[in-house]
Amino acid sequence: MSRANVLDVGPLARLVEVAPGTAAAWAAVLRADDIAGVVDIVPAARTVLVRCADRSTAARVSSRVSHIDASALRHVDRDDDDRAVVEIPVVYDGDDLDDVARATGLEPSDVIARHSGSSFRVDFCGFAPGFAYLAGLDEGLWLPRRSTPRTRVPAGSVAIASEYSAVYPGVSPGGWHLLGTTSARVWDTDRDPPALLEPGTKVKFVRSVAP
Repeated sequence: MSRANVLDVGPLARLVEVAPGTAAAWAAVLRADDIAGVVDIVPAARTVLVRCADRSTAARVSSRVSHIDASALRHVDRDDDDRAVVEIPVVYDGDDLDDVARATGLEPSDVIARHSGSSFRVDFCGFAPGFAYLAGLDEGLWLPRRSTPRTRVPAGSVAIASEYSAVYPGVSPGGWHLLGTTSARVWDTDRDPPALLEPGTKVKFVRSVAP
């Protein structure tokens, strides 16, 4: 049985180092265990942070993780739940669309078809409020971040980097490849909850046209 590596993060937290693409599955398993004294479970790209109320809970978390077969979570299929799919309209007018096509050996129309044809799910959130890392990008579109990040990326930019896609919730610097724009507000403090895309949410990008 393959086991995940567990690191102490102070006396009241544990950081579980996991295989790529399995953090959300690990978080789901640990939430389902409903261990008394667990305060929060936060998945990231390659880790899951488990915050605990006391030392004894932290010890129980370490013990539980040591008994989970990590290899069994490597290919967990999480597409069989009944969550609704959030559709994000996209105008594929991004500044990097042609560059992405050249880098991947595709036509711009193929890039659009592969991106809009992918089924995404929010693996985790970070970088900025409402910034969701969406797993499920067609492997033919996997590219490293831009060598020179932009100092200003407009809000609503739809972008890709590595194995993820995302929507920039607000104006910010960024090094992802811009494929298009959306009118969807992925972060709205007047909404409850403010984030449109929370971990586990299924997402579909739908090609749209500029108004």
